[in-house]
Amino acid sequence: MRKIIALLAVIVALPQAFAADQNLGIFEQSTDIGQINQQSKVSYDAEKQQYTITTAGENVWNDTDAFHFVYKTISGDFTLTADVMLIGDGVNPHRKAGLMVRQSLEHNSAYADAIVHGDGLICLQYRSSVGQMTEDECQNIPKPTEPVKIKLSRQGNTFTYHIIEKDNTLKLIATKQVALQNPAHVGLMVCSHEKDVQETAVFSNVKITSPKKGAENMSGPILESTLETINIETGKRKIIYQAKEHFEAPNWSRDGKSLIFNQGGKIYTIDVNGGKPQLIDTGFATHCNNDHGLSPDGKQFVVSHHTEKGSQIFILPSKGGEPKLVTELAPSYWHGWSPDGKTLAYCAERNGQYDIYTIPVEGGKETRLTDAPGLDDGPDYSPDGKYIYINSERTGLMKIWRIDADGKNQTQITTDPDYADWFAHPSPDGKWIIFVSFDKSVKGHPANKDVALRLMPVDGGKPKIIAELFGGQGTINVPSWSPDSKYAAFVSYRLIEQ
Repeated sequence: MRKIIALLAVIVALPQAFAADQNLGIFEQSTDIGQINQQSKVSYDAEKQQYTITTAGENVWNDTDAFHFVYKTISGDFTLTADVMLIGDGVNPHRKAGLMVRQSLEHNSAYADAIVHGDGLICLQYRSSVGQMTEDECQNIPKPTEPVKIKLSRQGNTFTYHIIEKDNTLKLIATKQVALQNPAHVGLMVCSHEKDVQETAVFSNVKITSPKKGAENMSGPILESTLETINIETGKRKIIYQAKEHFEAPNWSRDGKSLIFNQGGKIYTIDVNGGKPQLIDTGFATHCNNDHGLSPDGKQFVVSHHTEKGSQIFILPSKGGEPKLVTELAPSYWHGWSPDGKTLAYCAERNGQYDIYTIPVEGGKETRLTDAPGLDDGPDYSPDGKYIYINSERTGLMKIWRIDADGKNQTQITTDPDYADWFAHPSPDGKWIIFVSFDKSVKGHPANKDVALRLMPVDGGKPKIIAELFGGQGTINVPSWSPDSKYAAFVSYRLIEQ
């Protein structure tokens, strides 16, 4: 008898799979995940390409899940899109329907999903590993009265949730890093948020695309760049501008009203609330790289422009005008402007060695501040002008260092052995340092990598991740704090199908 009871317990605990011969369109299987007290129902209308799922389920949250899942098993990157509509008023405002990628069919599996709640709460939920607590990043929209078009994309370990607006523009909800192995289960999920109540959701225009499929009709993926801002306290991200072009390295204007970035060798400005970028006249300097920024008073702008010699530093009026050469020697890459407005700090290669240098704004003799083996880069001044923060690989792994403004007292700031840290920028209020971190295995600061923006107190402490994204080179190379120190600007990237 005990054996029978034990066997029944195992059967109850296993996911309840539905008939294998059921027509599920582009999907392969349909199953309950976790404990579902009532019979789930799934139908597929091939003519309308529409899925209807009715189920119960207590929640998809904390360390255990209970919901219904219609899925297929795939490997590699993908994009899953659908129009999602929860039917009726519902019992619980947090009933949910959406798109999910899941490591296994166990109730406590690692996963990432793109969810629409009944009350309009829109979330990217994720569980990083088996049995861990679910985390999320959410935004609110009005309670849906019509289908919400959503998109969940995977690129490596980066999962991105977008809402597709009526004009086909994309609204970013969140991007997170979740280390899911291949293959994984990808599909549609519904949860009533009440274990004894069933709810129904309808999914229309459901599509899964993969970069590997249809490659003969493509010339390869193209890059999409997204200019974003992040609230450093809440971690909330806002898209300012997005384009299927390559642009980089935002600066925040001194009045807080606009952002400045480089694209195609030129410099552009855009309102901090979005809109169309406007070209800044940089005269003959039309081969600018991502090392540029504003003077402390906002009246001048510095660019690193490629000449016949290589990258050289020039200054021009911030509203545009003819550039004036500062550095005779090349290559020189600007990164910092002293708070008193008198000195520029930059990375330069001299005799095969990249080190930190300073030079008067008017030009003249440069001063070498570092001479350690390996690359020193990214100098940015503290707001009181006493220190310069740099990144250096002198110990073998790229780390953030602080040096006196004259180059003395060079002190390592970050020590985490799992990260390579680049481009530290102190906040205007002097309280924080923000920087970009690559995995320790990454050499240099290449583009198109999984990276993290990390924040740490200026007086020391453990850095915390405030954003994970696909980026690296061009993300946050130069100072990009808002004047009130509440936000930072950065660029993230995606490779998308043409």
